[in-house]
Amino acid sequence: MNLEGKTLIEIKHLTKKYGNFVAVDDISFTVKDHEVVGFLGPNGAGKSTTMNMITGFIEPSKGRVIVNGYDISRNPIKAKRQIGYMPEGTPLYKDLTVKEFVSYMADLKGVKRKNKKEEIKNVLEETGLTDVQNKLIRNVSRGYKQRVSMAGALVGNPEVLILDEPTVGLDPKQIAEIRALIKQLGKKHTVILSSHILSEVSQICERVVIINHGKILAVDTPENLEKATKKENSIIVTVEDKKNNMKNIKSKLKGVNEVTKIKSNEDGTVQYKISANKNVDIRKKVFDVLPKNDISIFELKKNENTLEDAFLTIVNTKDNEIKNEENAKIKEEEERKVELSKMNKKERKEAIKEDKKKEKQEKKDEINQEWEKDIEIAKEEKEYDKQKKLENKEKKKSAKIQKASEKSAKKTVAKTTAKTTKKPAAKTTGTKTTGTKKSTTKKPATKKTATKKTTAKKSKAKKGGNK
Repeated sequence: MNLEGKTLIEIKHLTKKYGNFVAVDDISFTVKDHEVVGFLGPNGAGKSTTMNMITGFIEPSKGRVIVNGYDISRNPIKAKRQIGYMPEGTPLYKDLTVKEFVSYMADLKGVKRKNKKEEIKNVLEETGLTDVQNKLIRNVSRGYKQRVSMAGALVGNPEVLILDEPTVGLDPKQIAEIRALIKQLGKKHTVILSSHILSEVSQICERVVIINHGKILAVDTPENLEKATKKENSIIVTVEDKKNNMKNIKSKLKGVNEVTKIKSNEDGTVQYKISANKNVDIRKKVFDVLPKNDISIFELKKNENTLEDAFLTIVNTKDNEIKNEENAKIKEEEERKVELSKMNKKERKEAIKEDKKKEKQEKKDEINQEWEKDIEIAKEEKEYDKQKKLENKEKKKSAKIQKASEKSAKKTVAKTTAKTTKKPAAKTTGTKTTGTKKSTTKKPATKKTATKKTTAKKSKAKKGGNK
């Protein structure tokens, strides 16, 4: 699990109200970079509402969603560019081919024209759709439709993938394929996954968020939740007991609290659950004691708690709390009615008046508490924004210094290169010069000049002879 990584999603005091009904009630959690998080809850718990708020599809009544540093309400375009969303029910354009749909999604997400062809090719390969890319979506199987929907979320290479019930309605083979694909995607992206198949979540997700009645009940790893909600230390043992000695075995096993028969099998063996004290490992004792009492052990396994057991324990505990509160309120109202019925008309009128006054004060106190809470949240947000502003300022300053440093380094390299590549001065021959005086070295006469001079001398000598 990426505990040390960058926080990619921050949910702060997120609330959604529809009139008096609170769908999501002041929830907060974070998701790290390249983390796969399972988002669990029964129907009507607030899962899809929360996912719709994270993607910016619906506006929260209160609170903030920050995706990779961008607030979904204040900077929606930049925030939404970080997200790829696969909604429940795979809403697809079935008259398009697989490739056409992915191309259309690339256009919607603003993928650059020069990168589009390569991006589509990579996404089709990654989701295993290359072989069916030219088929109409209406003609591919349910499993492939899920893959097409996932490809639509994946195109544009978003930092975050939000997958709402990605395996709903699939057969076991298709579920295994989609599960393997999600695991692969988790290496490159941050994934939030909503599912009702808890065994699947346990295998894929590093961390789990459990929500019910709009409130977060637990945030932890599947392993920690399983350990925390384990009610008893027990083992399941399948035995052959011809002499029926299992009924007296409890007294011979120290630390054992109960031996319960689960079922009789067709092969004549019987399955039992043996419960012991919390920190006692009874397996060794069972292997030692049972054969000595003519009981053959066919199978023995630890009765492990699953994520499903943990989920049910957590959700049922919350449901019971709410039920108890409602029952207590109903009981109080009934007791008050009995009290009022025993009063005379004048006393009853006064009592009802007092009850209304009390109810009004309770509502006022509730509003004041909510107001104070909102003020605290506003202070937190202001502090957060201030901190982010400082961080951005520091980042810009660092980037500016780095840019200047790189520029200076380039200049230094350029100067050094110019010095090393400069040609040496050519050596001069002939008479040495002083100052700026030109060289007086006479050039040797050319063959033509020499011939002219010889001809002139011969001509002169001829003339002198004639005289």
